[in-house]
Amino acid sequence: MKRDDRLTQDMSKVEVKGIEAKYYDILMNILTLGKYPSFIRKALRQTALKEGERVLDMGCGSGRNALLIREMIGESGSYTGLDIGREMIDGFRKRCGGFDNMEILDMHIDSTLAFEEEFDAVLVSFVLHGFVQEKRDTIIENAYRALKKGGVFNIVDYSNFVVDDAPLPVRFAIRKMECPLAEDFIRRDTKEMLSAFGFDSFEEYFHFGGYVRVLRAHKGE
Repeated sequence: MKRDDRLTQDMSKVEVKGIEAKYYDILMNILTLGKYPSFIRKALRQTALKEGERVLDMGCGSGRNALLIREMIGESGSYTGLDIGREMIDGFRKRCGGFDNMEILDMHIDSTLAFEEEFDAVLVSFVLHGFVQEKRDTIIENAYRALKKGGVFNIVDYSNFVVDDAPLPVRFAIRKMECPLAEDFIRRDTKEMLSAFGFDSFEEYFHFGGYVRVLRAHKGE
């Protein structure tokens, strides 16, 4: 798909700041009519993380998901979260600072990262859609490089569908509450994006009527 030069990164809503960041978890509960906690718990179970694994979470947020991940990887695993939002980092440290196997690093996930075959799993949750395609490619490449051979890249985000054909509430959410980058992401073939960097053996699990997906992509042995 050709680049749309009308889309710029400053259109993104992916970086949450200020009062919205402070009450982000509460807002997510409200916007999903209370369904978010059960959804994200189920979605994270579908990533099939295992005891003892090393996990990289790109755009990790306030630590809410991190604690659920820790339940899966246990004390023998390790968790590294990346974020740049000051409120998110502070929230993460309040929630997770007492665990020796959890850390958060102030890093831009859309810049080239230095991780090389260090992690069993990489996660990006409701973040990838908020970047222009060039930056999405950088994030995907970072994930591929960070994973060990046989590792899995887990994307929790919108699935690919025709927005015009979606029900009115879905169209309203995408076009009025999200940024234009989200619809651009939805229109593209995410599996095709991933295949271009060497990912294969896809697994997918759908939520919210099929408009949200957990997509698992494997890095070959």
